[in-house]
Amino acid sequence: MRTISDRDCETAIGDLLNGPGYHLFESVFDGAEVAEANRIINHHSDTAQAATHFHGEHADKIHLQRRVWNLLNKGQVFVDMVQQNAVMKVFGKILGKQFILGSFAANRLLPGAPGQEPHVDYPYWDMHDPDEFPAGMNAGFHMNCQSLISLHEFTAENGATGVVPNSQKTGVYPTKEAFDDAFIQLSCPPGSLLLFTGLVWHCSMPNNSAGERTSVLGQYLPKFVKPMEDLKRGVAAHVVEAASPDLHQLLGTNLRYPEFLEEAAAGNAEGKSAAG
Repeated sequence: MRTISDRDCETAIGDLLNGPGYHLFESVFDGAEVAEANRIINHHSDTAQAATHFHGEHADKIHLQRRVWNLLNKGQVFVDMVQQNAVMKVFGKILGKQFILGSFAANRLLPGAPGQEPHVDYPYWDMHDPDEFPAGMNAGFHMNCQSLISLHEFTAENGATGVVPNSQKTGVYPTKEAFDDAFIQLSCPPGSLLLFTGLVWHCSMPNNSAGERTSVLGQYLPKFVKPMEDLKRGVAAHVVEAASPDLHQLLGTNLRYPEFLEEAAAGNAEGKSAAG
């Protein structure tokens, strides 16, 4: 795993906040890491039971889009990937220094897999219904950043991620027509790291190649946004016990709230009484 320089991280922060909304670091993870990640993901998704539940209008091809959830339990390579130094530095600036992990999963597209519908990511993905959000919802600050690690070469033919540059500034849900008019595809070598904000209009494109196309997807949130995956319940105890300070932060193990304040107040009163 390649360490990204502070200078390059600062460039990425500028791109996410004030530029196109994304930044690509090419070839961050080496061939051995990519091979190990693919091996584990394939092991857990070699049956159609791993099909994603995000299918939109392509329910008939759902078996060609496979997700593997809770990757932190499935190999040290994913524990390393989730806390890569550019992820921690760039997202810490955008989401706040105690930002947390919302999900860490794999997306495996088999040959013939259709593309996704253009979208924005959790917690924004219900923005097509304005009544789901507080009045005045806008793009003034970010409640999601995403990482994408390519485990194969991403090409236009195999469904490289499509994005609309600068769309994170609009704060609205994309229409298919608006997306189709402005999207580009982000080709990259295996082991590359793409960082972007959740408000960027994006989607995986159709895999029209003869090979599969797999990525690792990380969802990162400010500490006050409820995670999409229940990581406190799902991440194995041995992973938590061996966690670095960065991983403890991502898992939210040191967050104070929510707290049962009535019980905490009683405990404080008992402590003062015993001390006095």
